[in-house]
Amino acid sequence: MAIDTTPTSTPAPVAAEPSAARLSARDRLVLFVLCAAQFMVALDFSVLNVALPVLGADLGMSPSALQWAVTAFALPSGGFLLLFGRVGDLYGRRRLFLAGLALFAAASLLATFAWDPASFLAGRALQGLGAAAIVPTGMSLLTTTFPEGPARARALGISGTLLSLGFTVGMVAGGVLTDLLSWRSTMGLLSVFALIVLPLAPGLLPESRTPDRPRLDVPGAVTVTGGLLALIYSLSTAAAHGFGRADVLVTLAAGLLLLTAFGVVESRTAAPLVSLPMLRRRTVAWGNAGGLVTFSMMSTVVFVLTLYLQEVLGLTAFETGLVFGAQGVLSVVAGSYAPRVINRFGARRTLVGSLAGQGLLGLSLLGLGDGGGSVWLATAGVSLASMCHLGAIISYGLTVTSGVPDEEQGLATGLVTSTQQVGITVGIPLLGVLATTSADLRSGVHTVLLLDAAIVLAAAVLVAAGLRTRRTAGSGAVEAEPLRAR
Repeated sequence: MAIDTTPTSTPAPVAAEPSAARLSARDRLVLFVLCAAQFMVALDFSVLNVALPVLGADLGMSPSALQWAVTAFALPSGGFLLLFGRVGDLYGRRRLFLAGLALFAAASLLATFAWDPASFLAGRALQGLGAAAIVPTGMSLLTTTFPEGPARARALGISGTLLSLGFTVGMVAGGVLTDLLSWRSTMGLLSVFALIVLPLAPGLLPESRTPDRPRLDVPGAVTVTGGLLALIYSLSTAAAHGFGRADVLVTLAAGLLLLTAFGVVESRTAAPLVSLPMLRRRTVAWGNAGGLVTFSMMSTVVFVLTLYLQEVLGLTAFETGLVFGAQGVLSVVAGSYAPRVINRFGARRTLVGSLAGQGLLGLSLLGLGDGGGSVWLATAGVSLASMCHLGAIISYGLTVTSGVPDEEQGLATGLVTSTQQVGITVGIPLLGVLATTSADLRSGVHTVLLLDAAIVLAAAVLVAAGLRTRRTAGSGAVEAEPLRAR
């Protein structure tokens, strides 16, 4: 059952029967279109990683320039999420979703047939811009199409499973496609996905927008987009080159200043891009905090395990992909069961329990050594931790969007997806660098895994306290306390 922040004196409703979550044929088609688009974007985050050395040699990009193959996508995809989520609210979510799909398809074709570094990076940047339109509008179309309760929990469960699976499939498919065909086939795969989804979407997806269309908060849009762009650039560059570079420090400071200015702007404008009362909701604030931690810390675990498996244990890229393939299989299993767990225990308890499980299973990876048995420990540990990670993804999305009016769903899901993007970006430069700069890689990996698990377990305690419940006087209902302004 999703968390409801509205006070009530009636008893908590009984958990809905599984049949209530059954979807009609049309609902399944809608879900297929929305989830296929989300899967495509998730695939794009990882499918190119293994192919980077081959790509660089083909296009004449230096090793130091290869980070831009990732950064050129991450900058617009993360920087414009909040803005596009709000634009979809005001001017039509389906319209922006379709525009994002068309742009993503065209950009993927440009990247596929790129003739030099500039044309390739232009394609990647346009892919990121298309993704920034697809992700928040797709999520808000999902949450407005499927009402709160078992149906939305099931829809978000499938979406979260495919999101997690997309990252894993990308790691495996990237290596296979590059070896069998070329790096260009990884970009071609994305254009095929987009061209399959694009013709289906117009006839299936309903248009939705805010009934009374307020003005777009331009100062807020400029400051938050500039702040996110600067922050993501600084963290992405730090992941490759460390925090000592002048451009990293300057853009990090600029990003923090712009985001601070954004908070000031939003407190003074009549029609803010981000509603401060929404940010004061416990469900929104602490739900996003849990999401930020689960994404950032899981991406760090995957990063350092990739180094460990290849550099310490000597596995090939393909064998390493198989380890994470097992992770993807168990993520699918977790996605099918997570909605049932949430329906029984509630999104808050599932989020806290999932974070705790992710942290404890992360501690089990401290037993990694030099022997062959470590491959099995790594496979089991990361796969089971990913099951908990997926439970946290689904439950934090439900926590943040529960009780939010339909006209603000784009904003709420924009916050959810911004948290995902920043989380994926922030973990590796903050913790992963401890492994890459360590004189002994295995020791460095152990240090990162210990800190990672400690942060996740601390987050579980803080989120549990932040989303604490109380009993309503005169009833047996248990509800989340509303977040009060300080």
